Amino acid sequence: MPTAIVTGASRGIGRAIAQDLARDHRVIATYRERADAAESLQKQTGCSIFQCDISSRGHRHALIAFARERFGQLDLLVNNAGMAPRERSDILQATEESFDEVLAVNAKGPHFLTQLAAQWMMEHGSGRIVFITSISAYALSVNRAEYCMSKAALSMSAGLYAQRLAGSGIGVFEIRPGVIRTDMIAGVEQIYEERIASGLLPQGRMGEPEDVARAVRAIATGALDYSTGQVIDVDGGFRLRSL
Repeated sequence: MPTAIVTGASRGIGRAIAQDLARDHRVIATYRERADAAESLQKQTGCSIFQCDISSRGHRHALIAFARERFGQLDLLVNNAGMAPRERSDILQATEESFDEVLAVNAKGPHFLTQLAAQWMMEHGSGRIVFITSISAYALSVNRAEYCMSKAALSMSAGLYAQRLAGSGIGVFEIRPGVIRTDMIAGVEQIYEERIASGLLPQGRMGEPEDVARAVRAIATGALDYSTGQVIDVDGGFRLRSL
């Protein structure tokens, strides 16, 4: 049975991905703070859980060491862990502290975790890596600039690793969720619902975490193995523009 690491898996998109993969993978699901949510996921799916602050070098190394000791192989890494700014602030007032925190979690952490995972995968010449980014990699939100910049950086990281690892039998993919119903948008969910009703999304509904999980499954099954570097938009058609 293949082994997968899903970061930030206690809630939201990561939880849906871990639940789906647990059907046919040995899953290591990471969490940072919500041990209760992680434990309920473990009870529900039988996956292994591991507390990990993805922004910490020591935690990243400990995660890979745990996976090596427990399962001895890594077939799939899903870089899902991420955070929004603790407070939405206009770009003219946003703080360096918020910038540093968001970039460390959303960009630096996944980038260097992928480095460790890729080195391991190269030992046996196969594997798949998924970066969960966001439509915010290109769509501008001036009240959370640090989040947009972090996702743009992560998108570039995905492309760089796809190029570097293509000849080593390791596929790298980027999934860009749109407006997905998770805790992250709870405070502005009603605003998004109103904008969707007014035509923001051609498909006319907010996305659900399971929509993203299904895209990860397509990658995990090997259906896209000749498409390394592909960006998969899971956004209800947000990217479409018409006159």
